[in-house]
Amino acid sequence: MSSNNGLEEIEGEFKRQKDAFREWVTVDGSSEYPMAAGRYHLYVSLACPWAHRTIIPRRLLGIEEAIGMRVVDPLRGKRGWAFVDQPDPVNGFAFLAEAYEATDSAYGARVSVPVLWDGEAGRIVNNSEVDIVRMFNDAFRPLGNESIDLYPQPLRAEIDVLDELIGLLINNGVYRAGFAGTQPAYERAVYGLFDALDQLEGRLSKHRYLCGGQITEADWKLFVTLVRFDPVYYVHFKCNMRPIFDYPGLWSYLCDMYQQPGIAETVNFDHIKRHYYVTHNNINPYSFVPGGPPGMPL
Repeated sequence: MSSNNGLEEIEGEFKRQKDAFREWVTVDGSSEYPMAAGRYHLYVSLACPWAHRTIIPRRLLGIEEAIGMRVVDPLRGKRGWAFVDQPDPVNGFAFLAEAYEATDSAYGARVSVPVLWDGEAGRIVNNSEVDIVRMFNDAFRPLGNESIDLYPQPLRAEIDVLDELIGLLINNGVYRAGFAGTQPAYERAVYGLFDALDQLEGRLSKHRYLCGGQITEADWKLFVTLVRFDPVYYVHFKCNMRPIFDYPGLWSYLCDMYQQPGIAETVNFDHIKRHYYVTHNNINPYSFVPGGPPGMPL
């Protein structure tokens, strides 16, 4: 699917940077990165929805002891994501940018999370949340709870279709609205976003979860945006046509997902709100952090 859902590009549209590192950890030794407990490390931000997508399967699949995790500070500065309280205990990094520089000395693009780091090779394996989620589910699942499968073979085609819809119009849709440089670019993004939410509201009127009765990676892909929507995107990114609270199906679904075992512990509203409202000075120049909405956390 194109970045504009088949439409011609227009001035002022937000364009998401492509992931730079896409190597793969395998069980069968077909890559230079074999699956092994203790070898790999996950760098994340609790504020970032893309990183949150990797934190959840790490928890659900029970591979937390096999893959270490380090959280960056929610406030991103000029050098990007930083380890403010103390240096990274794995490599002694003060900034995540050092992991990128160690992997590619010529790297000059934006430093993003999540990052899957290979401690043995001393380099980034992958910084695509889609890939990392699939590797956790496939390569690393034998080290944890093999009864959980977030990308089951019979549902993969359906999940892939949902991945396109959710990824473009919802996960990235809120950013395309918030960082639009022109009114037409904003309107295309925000109307596409709410059209997609309406579609999923209808879908959830017939199914408990997106693919029926089983929670899959598609549900967690949607969850990470929904849980940030009312406290951040509704106000900060001007996605204010309707809060998720006003969608009966989506709100009930969001509360259900939030209350799944272990999930609430992966959601940090303090990091989420401080990151968005304080870091994006071009949108919120005085860095005020709103007090609402009432009832947060869920």
